[in-house]
Amino acid sequence: MTSDDRRGIAPETPGETPGGKTSKSDQTRSLILETAMRLFEERGYDKTTMRAIAAEAGVSVGNAYYHFGSKEHLIHGFYDRVTHDHIATTRARLVGRTDFASRLQVTLETWLDIAEPYHGFAVQFFRNAADPDSPLSPFSAESYPARQTVVALYREVLAGSTLKLDAEMAAILPELLWLHQMGIVLFWVYDRTPDNARSRDFVRRTTPMVARVTTLSRYKLLRPLVRDAEKLVRDFIVPEGIDRQSPR
Repeated sequence: MTSDDRRGIAPETPGETPGGKTSKSDQTRSLILETAMRLFEERGYDKTTMRAIAAEAGVSVGNAYYHFGSKEHLIHGFYDRVTHDHIATTRARLVGRTDFASRLQVTLETWLDIAEPYHGFAVQFFRNAADPDSPLSPFSAESYPARQTVVALYREVLAGSTLKLDAEMAAILPELLWLHQMGIVLFWVYDRTPDNARSRDFVRRTTPMVARVTTLSRYKLLRPLVRDAEKLVRDFIVPEGIDRQSPR
């Protein structure tokens, strides 16, 4: 189930009519989302109302609520957009690459490229996302489907590499790689260097370490540690009410 299915609203990715044109509904949805992102950055998330977003976008308040049931849904729409663009761009950049460390670095650097235009808004967003009770939290049940989409990307990153893993490790590692990305995201939020240079350097320096640990995880000596780490993720990070069994 996608995050859009969960919310009962149209997918963020613009759909096309039989003639190949983006539908008017999807155009309106994109306009509302773009307007919201700009106002959130200019005024702050808490001070921006749905009424203000509708007025700035030139649509009725009812129309805004038709596409996004609340401000939280707008944030999830933003997250879905970044996730979609990240996955599509990463797949294109990974063509022809089989070295795992290279594939991992490309995936993380691509996220920085896609997210960079929203850096000014990121602090506003993460102030709310840091609240453990907020549906905006990346660890919330509301965010879980989108999170699993990114986990699936890391499954592709592993599967397309020359790294040899058995079924157990292939099932465990993608979620741990997603958790590594979340550490990169947190560092990026507070990075004030031009072009997020420190974040990019952080990716370059941590990727070889993560790749080495991932490579060593196929050896029986380290498997118990990997299993323990994956169990910690499922016991403490997977939201309540979600199936906590590994997808083996």
